[in-house]
Amino acid sequence: MAKCGGCGPGYKSPLDAMKGPREEIVYLPCIYRNTDIQKPDYLATVDVDPKSPTYCQVIHRLPMPNMKDELHHSGWNACSSCFGDASKKRNRLILPSLISSRVYVVDVGTDPRAPRLHKTVEPTELFWKCGLANPHTTHCLGSGQIMISSMGDPSGNGKGGFILLDGETFEVVGNWELPGEAAPFGYDFWYQPRHNVMMSTEWGSPKALANGFNPEDVKAGHYGQCIHVWDWTTHKHLQSLDLGEEGAIPLEIRFLHDPAASEGFVGCALNGTVFRFFKTQKGNWDVEKVISVPSKKVEGWVLPQMPSLITDILISLDDRFLYFSNWLHGDIRQYDITDKRSPRLVGQAFLGGSIQNDGQVKVLEDKELDSQPSPCVIKGKRVQGSPQMLQLSLDGKRLYVTTSLYSGWDKQFYPDLIKEGSVMMQIDVDTGKGGLKLNEDFLVDFGKEPDGPALAHELRYPGGDCTSDIWL
Repeated sequence: MAKCGGCGPGYKSPLDAMKGPREEIVYLPCIYRNTDIQKPDYLATVDVDPKSPTYCQVIHRLPMPNMKDELHHSGWNACSSCFGDASKKRNRLILPSLISSRVYVVDVGTDPRAPRLHKTVEPTELFWKCGLANPHTTHCLGSGQIMISSMGDPSGNGKGGFILLDGETFEVVGNWELPGEAAPFGYDFWYQPRHNVMMSTEWGSPKALANGFNPEDVKAGHYGQCIHVWDWTTHKHLQSLDLGEEGAIPLEIRFLHDPAASEGFVGCALNGTVFRFFKTQKGNWDVEKVISVPSKKVEGWVLPQMPSLITDILISLDDRFLYFSNWLHGDIRQYDITDKRSPRLVGQAFLGGSIQNDGQVKVLEDKELDSQPSPCVIKGKRVQGSPQMLQLSLDGKRLYVTTSLYSGWDKQFYPDLIKEGSVMMQIDVDTGKGGLKLNEDFLVDFGKEPDGPALAHELRYPGGDCTSDIWL
């Protein structure tokens, strides 16, 4: 940890964080909803220390007390935004459930290698106090409170509001947004106090996406295509930046880590695009498309055109590289973003996906590849599904990857992933010139879990990482 006479959790700056210790364990939610296994979801602790005798193994499992929660993303009670507060500790992992709307608070401070359940916030608390449901992204605030974005209302309609929890008691305090100002849809968010702004994105209405994806729901207006701009001080909704059809289903949004930066990127799933958002000279916000992954003309698939489906993106702590996963095509990409308006592809790795050369899908027209990629096999295990959730080591040299997106969509697009479980992989990153290389000695196979194959999702390090920490 960074030392500075009585400071709080995390690191003073993103560049200080890059000098932090190497990750030794990671936490991953593991999901059984939409599988044949009638067991609760659980939080897995995985050993990623190469010097450890339990390297590449799940060393602890914390089952939740309820079934079919659909654990998804997690966040912290305190992060680097609380660095100046010596009274704060990063000792609770906040674990919302996308479908049940429960929020679990997990004690990771008493024994980081064996987390225990600290508190359960029941769905009725979110419903009655906030009129919100389907919690997604968690960020701690410099104030000591915790903020969680919502995707819906208690009836399953789209509603992009924000739930505030007390950072000590974890009681629901109420809504962050002003009355009547919730966005039509919700998903992810990121704030930048130096520009007095918060940005949020849109997935879709929970009842439309609960059990799978239907393209007709996009036409019917059940999925979003906007970034919302909020005043960080007054909580007022300022702008809706419509990304159009090209920007449909904007998911993960990331400001640059430099707290003075007034720009960032958002990955848009449906048509494989990345937009840059930025502050204009007038002081408002605008967007421009900076990356477009072409769809492939195919046969043997559900549609004649297969989009890449960008599902997760992240930015290295030095703001030099952007990474994202194409969950249908099956690749991870690394872009040099030294020129933020013109990202340059410098690394790519295929690790599964829907266009492997021994599968049912035949690619008829491809604007990027000369041939279909081979299956990805690690230690004799064929990777099912496709690279999805990403987490980068603090120093930027290791990229961890899991293959499950969301159980309802996993079941639809990758039925073998449901049968065999997901995997966790590691990619070695060239941080000089750029480049991605699969570490063929690293594999965590969640198909071999004691209760049966599980779907492992988002990755978190106990000391924080580049997708959970915000610097003030």
